[in-house]
Amino acid sequence: MTEHRADVVFGDDGDTRAVTEVAVGLLIDRQGRLLFGSRPAGKAYAGYWEFPGGKVEEGETVAQALAREFHEELGLDIAPADVVAWRTERVSYPHAHVRLNFCKVWHWRGEPQMREGQKAAWSAPPPNLAAEVDPVLPGAWPALHALVAEGPEGLTRPSMPPSRHGR
Repeated sequence: MTEHRADVVFGDDGDTRAVTEVAVGLLIDRQGRLLFGSRPAGKAYAGYWEFPGGKVEEGETVAQALAREFHEELGLDIAPADVVAWRTERVSYPHAHVRLNFCKVWHWRGEPQMREGQKAAWSAPPPNLAAEVDPVLPGAWPALHALVAEGPEGLTRPSMPPSRHGR
């Protein structure tokens, strides 16, 4: 698995560029698998695999941005109330300085449609990450490591009504 690149820096590294807020969703199914999407041709890191999400627009909360992005990119409907804020990570890529607002999502309606020409793959987190999702975008690795540290309970939302669980 490709994990790190020398041109990517994590944390507060003194980068003076404006920080772009990004909503990132870990869509977790009943088997504890995560949805990954490939970055399309023409974008930075084309072909790398990432969690779905996108930029937080002015006036949006992270949850609202994630609901919008899931609908636009994946054809999935989620309610902002079903977005569970989890962790943040600052990343300086050569092309952007971003704050990744990672959220967990267990409830959604619909099946992923990948409306922007990207590929989709469901995978367990490390150490059982599918070879199909290699390489993973560098900014996703801190979240993957955190999931490993949490163990299986990090993928399970307690007291979740079965009728509202994702597929």
